[in-house]
Amino acid sequence: MYKRLILLVTGFITIFSSNAQKQQVNDSINVNKLEEVIISGTKTIRNLSSLPLPAQIISQTEIENSNSTRLTEILNEQLGLITVPDFGGGEGIQLQGLDSQYTLILIDGLPIIGRSAGTLDINRFTSGNIKQIEIVKGASSSLYGSEAIGGVINIITKEPSEGLNADLNYLISSNNTNDGNLSFNYKKNKAGFSLYANSYNSDGYDLNDSDEFNTVDPFKNYTINTKALFDLSDKISLSTSGRLFNQKQDYVASSELSGESTIDEWNISLKADHIANKKWENSIELYKTNYYTEEYLNTANGSSYSNSFYDHKLIHSEIKSIYKPKDNQTYVFGLGYNNETLERTYFTTKPEFKSPYAYIQYDFNPKENLNIIVGGRYDNHNKYKSQFSPKSAVRYELNDKISIKTSLGYGYKAPDFRQLYFNFTNATVGYTVLGYNAVSEVLPQLISEGQIANIIVPLSEFNDKLKAETSTSLNLGSDITFSPEVSSKINLFYNNVINLIDTRVVANKTNGQNVFSYYNINEVITYGIELNSTYKPNNNFKISTGYQLLFAYDKEGLRSFENGEVYARETPTSPAFQLQKSDYFGLYNRSRHMAFLKVNFNNLESKLNANIRLTYRSKYGLYDSNNNSYLDSYDEFVSGYLITDLAVNKKINEYSKISIGINNLFDFKDIENITNISGRIYYSRINFYL
Repeated sequence: MYKRLILLVTGFITIFSSNAQKQQVNDSINVNKLEEVIISGTKTIRNLSSLPLPAQIISQTEIENSNSTRLTEILNEQLGLITVPDFGGGEGIQLQGLDSQYTLILIDGLPIIGRSAGTLDINRFTSGNIKQIEIVKGASSSLYGSEAIGGVINIITKEPSEGLNADLNYLISSNNTNDGNLSFNYKKNKAGFSLYANSYNSDGYDLNDSDEFNTVDPFKNYTINTKALFDLSDKISLSTSGRLFNQKQDYVASSELSGESTIDEWNISLKADHIANKKWENSIELYKTNYYTEEYLNTANGSSYSNSFYDHKLIHSEIKSIYKPKDNQTYVFGLGYNNETLERTYFTTKPEFKSPYAYIQYDFNPKENLNIIVGGRYDNHNKYKSQFSPKSAVRYELNDKISIKTSLGYGYKAPDFRQLYFNFTNATVGYTVLGYNAVSEVLPQLISEGQIANIIVPLSEFNDKLKAETSTSLNLGSDITFSPEVSSKINLFYNNVINLIDTRVVANKTNGQNVFSYYNINEVITYGIELNSTYKPNNNFKISTGYQLLFAYDKEGLRSFENGEVYARETPTSPAFQLQKSDYFGLYNRSRHMAFLKVNFNNLESKLNANIRLTYRSKYGLYDSNNNSYLDSYDEFVSGYLITDLAVNKKINEYSKISIGINNLFDFKDIENITNISGRIYYSRINFYL
């Protein structure tokens, strides 16, 4: 397979390079070279190249050329990011080795909710109306508060453009998957409006023919986005936006139990911007969102077996001011308030989180080649200890080709509703899971009912509040421009997460099962290096490569191996032997090596784009197969794999474009361990423009 791949890539490069050479080199390198701007890193408009933080932008062009339909597909091709399926069938994003629950997901700078099992499923988001995706790596709680331990991913959607524009496109692919998009926008003078609608459905897929169940059951969903802009004057503008998402999916639990799961999500925002003068800018934003899910199961005779729901609401408001006393100084001030509620099955109460906050940031250029950013945010929460989150970053240009940058930040993640208020008993097995705050209420009740045989953790240990998980994040990197055609980025990263929230047994039940709850105990570190290089000899041809080396450990595990406290067996019946520190692989579901290669070709004369994209992930462990509580060299691992995607896009005329492609060209599948890779996918798309 790899020989075929090498030949394919070589031929691809040779053909397209020869075609590109027919174009004049001089008309490409510096022509139409636009500076990418980013908002998420500082909450101000900054040139990406000048930002002292590790960040990247995924452009609209890159998204469209890849023919991606969902956010999952786009992010999974980026260095240092990997999509990870959870037990509920959703997919979260792992960033720099940190769990998906530690990455904050935004749409147009506003937070997305709906982490029913700790993971925010990014399959919910279509790619059809994305203008760009901004990724900021490293703790970012100094601006964004909770959940931004690993970083921030901000999805910027398209805004109304001048005139009347419309776009209709339809994609059909394997597994009877259909993706239809309609966009319409109109802008004239001081007002603009846009409408975007997406319909997405699939028959799902089945990786294992030996049983009667699908790996992914059939589903259908739709998304509607609207935006409206109004310039009341030269200094005052209003904008409003709304998003609606609905999904229905078959839900088959066993041969005797089947039903349906439903997701209803909506959000609406209103924003006013005011430019007081050249030095002062102000904005106020109001935002409300609701994420609702419901699942039911019926028996074979149609009677109800179970019904559960999840109803999560967030009201967010923020006032932001930007003050520029001098050209080389910028202050950002912010005051905000979050009100969050959750009703769901298996909760002891309807909890409410109230969190006012304030932040400040100072962006300073004492010299033309030196940029310094310092800032911090204070969050006052009604259910856990208040947090102060500082951050600093520095960028220094050694010369016109080399710059170095470093950032140090503090991040935190508040205990979620599930970790505080959960009250769930598995009806089949008989174990119980209680949120930290629910223990004091529910456990005495279980004792009075005669369900508890032994108390492991005294109730007095639950008198204090569950602490927020906190992190310290350090990034040190360099941007190097070897020539107008070749550039590289290097980033060393280190993340230290403390007060990690985990589960433990707090009591034994009379049925032989346990009662579990949450507590602060673990400390986790991730560190490594990221390398990116780009070769662009002209506007027609571009090669991008990237590599990440990652180490991710539980500090308690490291100490146990160092102290010689961990043992293993070659077979279940063989003698146990002591493991060394070098035998400790680290955290589950982390690959030591990740890499990508992207080759992109544009023929301007024939209006043709073709690209090939390769992503590699090395081996990783999912389970402790030898039962010593750690992932070591003697456990079973998921083998490394390579995914190859091809896409060809041809613009027929001013009003239409066709696209074809193959994802997972060599049909990689791992039936036992990887549920979110379905095998080879063929697709075709047609676009119509007005």
